[in-house]
Amino acid sequence: MTDRELINAALAASEKSYSPYSGFKVGAALLCADGSVYQGCNVECAAFGDTVCAEKTAITKAISEGKRRFTMLAVAAQSDTYCMPCGSCRQFIAEFAHDIEILSARSDGRYVSYKLRQLLPYSFDLGEKPLDE
Repeated sequence: MTDRELINAALAASEKSYSPYSGFKVGAALLCADGSVYQGCNVECAAFGDTVCAEKTAITKAISEGKRRFTMLAVAAQSDTYCMPCGSCRQFIAEFAHDIEILSARSDGRYVSYKLRQLLPYSFDLGEKPLDE
């Protein structure tokens, strides 16, 4: 899958966003090592602390289907600014994929690319953990 295809999948996911409070629609598309893709969108809640980010939605969907190895994550918003994962999402992503490539996209499809280690060089970690495949 190309970067552009993954970004388009993230933009499509952003259209499904439930964001009645902020109006900020975010989508994510997660590429697994086996080539499968999982999409997610942000889901807001009146109790703002219970809001779920698009990145966590996509990763949780993949994990719930037995996936454990991820190679790339595209994050896109219906916005003219690049959509970067928040700090909590960066730590959540690090739980499963320290070397993952993150594509941060705008609504016009322009994007920038980073390795997670660039965005979160010192993630919290309790040590080695097995990855079930």
